[in-house]
Amino acid sequence: MLRGPRPRFRPAHIPLHLALIAGGVVMLLPFAWMLSTSLKPPAEVFAYPPIWLPSALAWENYQKAWASMPFGRYYLNSLLVTTSVTVIQLLTASLAAFAFARLRFWGREALFLLYLAALMIPAQVTMIPNFVLVRALGWYDTYQALILPPAFSALSTFLLRQSFRSIPHDLDEAARIDGASSLRIWWSVLLPLIAPALSALAIITALGSWNEFLWPLIVTNSDAVRTLPVGLSAFQGQFKVEWNLLMAGSVIAMLPILALYTAAQRQFIQGVAMTGGR
Repeated sequence: MLRGPRPRFRPAHIPLHLALIAGGVVMLLPFAWMLSTSLKPPAEVFAYPPIWLPSALAWENYQKAWASMPFGRYYLNSLLVTTSVTVIQLLTASLAAFAFARLRFWGREALFLLYLAALMIPAQVTMIPNFVLVRALGWYDTYQALILPPAFSALSTFLLRQSFRSIPHDLDEAARIDGASSLRIWWSVLLPLIAPALSALAIITALGSWNEFLWPLIVTNSDAVRTLPVGLSAFQGQFKVEWNLLMAGSVIAMLPILALYTAAQRQFIQGVAMTGGR
């Protein structure tokens, strides 16, 4: 693989680099505090002055956090819901974006404006109608209630439409001359070209679905379908919060999404640049 020339060091960029390093350190401080708290005994959680390094590493906090609730079941539920929401959302958003960007039909622009108008409605406004619909369909406390409502996104459609619009229309015309249908052009010609944008959207969607708390809290009532964020709330009692166990559980919960971001970091940056640069 050919690599471009290495960027030259310029003294004028030193203030910018220092500012970026300072910003990075500030962003990492909450994570460092969470990791530190997860290894503290209860007596040192609220010690004053604050203690960054506990006197003795309490690794048993992770064992207690794992054993205090059905973490394995929550993990499987979160993996199932996150994977399903991400796959369905990529599929539906890419199909809608392809129609808005590459197909010509009556009322296309007006319909797309309605799509954009949906972005202006706060999620809290649609939560009650969605809950009433879920109850009417008999989906309360089921996987359908966790997966289907968040599986469709106007924002994802908008982002992918921008990526489709960056590709020359000559490719469509050449494919149609060869006899390809619209679905074949969408799947075989255009989707591979916007792979970085799809990767970025997949990471954003997976991250949002993995950390979603309010909707799973509303539509679930049993450990059989509860997800990790709802399970972690069990550490917050009415009169007491076990912060060290809560932080240990939070560290365990963030490992899969951290591994996903680390593995797809390059595609994520390329996708953001591809979508935002047009």
